[in-house]
Amino acid sequence: MKKKVFITGASSGIGEFLAYAYAKKGYFIGLAARREDKLVQVASKCFELGGEAKCYSLDVTNSESCKNDIEDFISLPGDVDTVYANAGVGAPDQLSTGDSSAMNKILLINIIGVTNTVLPFIPYFKANKRGKIAVISSIASFRGLAHHSAYSGSKAAVRNFCQGWNNALHKYNISFSAICPGFVSSEMTDNQKNPQPFKISTSIAVDKIIRAVEKRKKVFIFPWQAKIFIMPMIKWAPNWLARLLKI
Repeated sequence: MKKKVFITGASSGIGEFLAYAYAKKGYFIGLAARREDKLVQVASKCFELGGEAKCYSLDVTNSESCKNDIEDFISLPGDVDTVYANAGVGAPDQLSTGDSSAMNKILLINIIGVTNTVLPFIPYFKANKRGKIAVISSIASFRGLAHHSAYSGSKAAVRNFCQGWNNALHKYNISFSAICPGFVSSEMTDNQKNPQPFKISTSIAVDKIIRAVEKRKKVFIFPWQAKIFIMPMIKWAPNWLARLLKI
């Protein structure tokens, strides 16, 4: 039976390259994102690489649309093997504006978008007593970042979700992997002017992510340079140093 993988945020960056990697393995891929034109291009390349794909023009903040599209994907021939809750955004908090809308948008997409993606698959995986779910968090999830606290806070929330879900559903052979990358080339990071130490290409990042998910790692922090040199600073730096370093 053909294996299936469902990927949100599949129109660019990590989601796009995950789709190509699974296409090379012959998977049927559910491609979900808001930009339908981009999805069509990704789907076309997936077919060229040996896979199959179906596009879902989807806003992950809409729970009803997510549920309907996921039910459609599940109903297609094949066995759902892996789900990637990858859709996410990052932007400054805009603390001084007096307007919460910028932060609320980040929280809505990065947190509610994950629950809207993951929960509709749970009854299916429980019935089959197997399944792998990966949630894209960040090394930023280990500290509340000045002026980006909505982003870092949302990524901490979904990392904690994975821990709780692992414990709740372990007996059903369902694994949850919190993927915590450092800087990875993407539309979001490539447009930023701030320093991005140890930044890696999207294709290398995706290879590492897939290996971690296949091994059912609960938390995966990469690249190794970020894990060794950046993580200790993020987790343990005193506030005066964090302010000096602008983190």
